[in-house]
Amino acid sequence: MNPDFNMTVFLTIAMAAMVTYGLRVGGLLLAERLPSSGRFRTFMDALPGTILLSLVAPGIVSAGTWGCAAALCTALCTYLTRNVFLSMVVGMGVVAVQRNL
Repeated sequence: MNPDFNMTVFLTIAMAAMVTYGLRVGGLLLAERLPSSGRFRTFMDALPGTILLSLVAPGIVSAGTWGCAAALCTALCTYLTRNVFLSMVVGMGVVAVQRNL
């Protein structure tokens, strides 16, 4: 291996770690100054769900009809039972049945 390549890889990883750490610390320091009520609070409370949805929705759509059916069964099971583990098993079961047809 080229020594310059090793140093470049090391510096890239070190800089990425520093940026990640800086963003986390910055978020903690900034959190004290953000409003804790009103519309901003409502927005911040909804943010984790919207991020999760933006990560999961493309996978559901790319899986086609069966992916949508599995997501619907998972959501319905969660709504009816409030048991997230059971809901995941139901969703995986729908996908497993589809893959073995």
